[in-house]
Amino acid sequence: MESMKTGLEWLHRRAENVAALMLAVMFGSFILQVVYRYVFNWHSGWASELTIVMWLWVVLWGAAFVTREDEEIRFDVIYGVVGPKVRRIMTMLAALALIFLYGWSLPAVWDYVTFMKIQETSYLDIRYDYLYSIYILFAVAILVRYVWLLWDAVTNRGTPGGHRGDAAPNAVE
Repeated sequence: MESMKTGLEWLHRRAENVAALMLAVMFGSFILQVVYRYVFNWHSGWASELTIVMWLWVVLWGAAFVTREDEEIRFDVIYGVVGPKVRRIMTMLAALALIFLYGWSLPAVWDYVTFMKIQETSYLDIRYDYLYSIYILFAVAILVRYVWLLWDAVTNRGTPGGHRGDAAPNAVE
């Protein structure tokens, strides 16, 4: 079990590295876009397109593989004031709803993304199926995450941070 945890931590650090690289590319592209536009008065549609592509990818990549469960932003006013049993039930209901919704939508998402191979971006000629494939990775990662959360809630195995059946840090009991 310890080697699996070490392996997952290593993968998480690599996912952070990929996100940092995408942010660096996005920032560099943005700076080039500004320089081209205001210093040289050149057209830089490719830089704008690259910035948008990197933004799309870094947001979904980060949500899927970098952001930890206890780092998620939530509206938890009600969650924070109820007891641990009710929090467990709320976690199970939310996990079941999200598993159902993402699972139900996944075949349609797959069809749409694979259909989009017929179009390419304007400047960089990136096929849209490649561009939008990050959403499939995101949806599968979210499904895995919420199956895991559901399992933790059902078996009453909470983790520190208060989002898996444990008392929330600001809970009033």
